[in-house]
Amino acid sequence: MAGSEVALIVGGGPGISASCARLFAAEGMKVAVAARNIEKEPLAQLAAEHGVLLVKCDASDPESVANLFAEVTSQLGTPHLVIHNIDGRSRDVFRKGIHEVDPALVLDTLKNSTFSAFLVGQQAARAMLAQKQRQGHKGTILFTNASAAIKGYPLSGAFAAASHGKSGLAQSMARELMPQGIHIAHLPIDAAIGWEQADGSRAHWLAGATQDDNMAHPDRIADVYLQLHRQHRSTWAFEVVLRPWAEKW
Repeated sequence: MAGSEVALIVGGGPGISASCARLFAAEGMKVAVAARNIEKEPLAQLAAEHGVLLVKCDASDPESVANLFAEVTSQLGTPHLVIHNIDGRSRDVFRKGIHEVDPALVLDTLKNSTFSAFLVGQQAARAMLAQKQRQGHKGTILFTNASAAIKGYPLSGAFAAASHGKSGLAQSMARELMPQGIHIAHLPIDAAIGWEQADGSRAHWLAGATQDDNMAHPDRIADVYLQLHRQHRSTWAFEVVLRPWAEKW
């Protein structure tokens, strides 16, 4: 079945998105990655080495998201697996007190996270509902999130609001769409994500280098995403929290 499947990953970078694209392509899927900037080196490498279709898209804009799904469907076919992998947080809104954070950046965070998740989820649902079931399954929509979806941390009001909103959206969609054959899963990742650097080490832009698997490995996250897509409908998981063995929670 995988040879005829189409996977669309919205939000492109060197971490989860790149790992998912490589794994899905290796499994025989036709893969597309959408990002505002498709000229980034990690994405160009995916296109050159794995045949990934790159599509320019502002996921916070309804017309841009509609055009994305139209282009992917035209070039590859209707997506069977859609991943929203955008957290929406800018560094300028990170670790800011509620009394000092810029309201315009808060709105941008909500648009780039919760609202873009709604837009992508809406287009994915429309496309999948029109498909015939394949062994009782019309498709899978996965929402990457953060531990802020579960608890609001200090100095993180904007991100907590956006992450809680994305969680609520995913839960509502699951209750509506799973009985119609579409698997919805929400994945809060309670960890820094350390992706491989040019020298072969793994590191996170803020947390530094990995030590003894203390950060999530994006390749292993991709494994879980593929497993979710292939779950039997008698045991569909909705929420899967991923964290390293040593994470304090």
